[in-house]
Amino acid sequence: LSLEQNLGIQIERINPQIQDLSILQARSGWIPTFTSSLTNGSTNNPSTSALSGGASTITDARLSTQLGVRQVLKTGANYSVTWDSSRATSNSFFNNFDPQIRSGLSLNVSQPLLRNFKIDTVRQQLEVSLRDREGADVNLQSTIVSTTRNVRNAYWDLAYQMATLNAAQQSLDLARRLLADNQKRVQIGTMAPIDIVEAESEVARNDEAVIVAEAAIKQAEDRLRALIFDPSSPDFWTVTIEPTDTPSFAAQAVDVEAAVRRALDNRTDIQLSKNDLARTEVNVQFHRNQALPEINAEASYSASGVGGVQLTPLNLSQLPTGPVTRSIIAQRAYGSVLGDVVAGDFPAWTVGISVAYPIGTSASDANLARFRLQQQQEQAQLRNLELQVATQVRDLARQVQTNQKRVDSARASRELAERRLEAEEKKFAAGIQTSFFVFQAQRDLAQSRTNFVRTVSDYAKSVVDFDAVQQAPLR
Repeated sequence: LSLEQNLGIQIERINPQIQDLSILQARSGWIPTFTSSLTNGSTNNPSTSALSGGASTITDARLSTQLGVRQVLKTGANYSVTWDSSRATSNSFFNNFDPQIRSGLSLNVSQPLLRNFKIDTVRQQLEVSLRDREGADVNLQSTIVSTTRNVRNAYWDLAYQMATLNAAQQSLDLARRLLADNQKRVQIGTMAPIDIVEAESEVARNDEAVIVAEAAIKQAEDRLRALIFDPSSPDFWTVTIEPTDTPSFAAQAVDVEAAVRRALDNRTDIQLSKNDLARTEVNVQFHRNQALPEINAEASYSASGVGGVQLTPLNLSQLPTGPVTRSIIAQRAYGSVLGDVVAGDFPAWTVGISVAYPIGTSASDANLARFRLQQQQEQAQLRNLELQVATQVRDLARQVQTNQKRVDSARASRELAERRLEAEEKKFAAGIQTSFFVFQAQRDLAQSRTNFVRTVSDYAKSVVDFDAVQQAPLR
């Protein structure tokens, strides 16, 4: 019920899902990005000389489109591919095409050779996110172990309180029986009426113990209820919990050394500490890489083509004498322009290496030194935690062994208290003992019964704690 409905576990189950989204976010750094643009514009400029290319106003209009893809690769490289097209018109007679159609393809690639080659920001964030995801799983497991322990201990507490109520009820029944016997003795004249007062006082005291035990049951029931039931259910506060198992004693062998080894291998806090070390190691690797010189191999390639309505060449001798007349020579359609681009008739390319290195201590150097110190600190913390875990396991193992001996002692004390009460009742019935000693024996028996139930419950809870401490810290 607790694994299905406990709110603490439900809350913790969400954290791995959140970390999955963090991993997805880190991986998004490698997702290609599609780009596109569409622009249309016109420019009017006054003519300032005969070489301006027109009459009083030069008008240029351009419609252009662009499609592209860019992406960062897992090697640290990045590339971009762009395809652009445009259509331009102008009243300037210096243009050989009007309208002019242009298209071009460009490719740029950059590959780090030192810095960002083995690890970069994207890979660092991904590795850190993976460590955080593992930590979320470990925290969930720790919450499950802790909640399971709390449920079991709350169950045994409720069973103990019910057993305590049973012991208090038995004491109350004994006190009432003795009160009834004393009343009969007073009626037949073998006991003074004043002796009834002590019996009535004992009944009242035991009645109070029953009331207190009933209240303790309600409190223990509420603690268990909060751990195993869904608070939104309509009968959350009204359902009654009745344990089917009562605290029972079965001696259990304790292998301390094996328990310590299991705890050092399986404890969630140790796993989290090791996970933090792995997380810090990722940061050390990243900043060690960032302290290297930045050397990048770069390459670019482009191809273009031009078309449209081609005009006759400009006759400069016409400029001083009159208007410029030009005729159409040919027309190059957009398909021909694309053919030039695909065939690479007008290529351009560059290849090179760029180098950059900071002079003096960089931020990466400082970060590297800081994370190395943090790594040393976490290693010491892990060793300290392992020592604490071994100490806790050994301590709880001793508690199990001690509670085993307490159960045997409490059982013997209860049996002796029962025999003593029988002896005192026989003496009282024979008239050689007062009721005070009977009441005292009854109180001792009630205390012995409660102590026995308490020791059995303590033993059961110590076994639960001993099993839990090998898996997760007790909280």
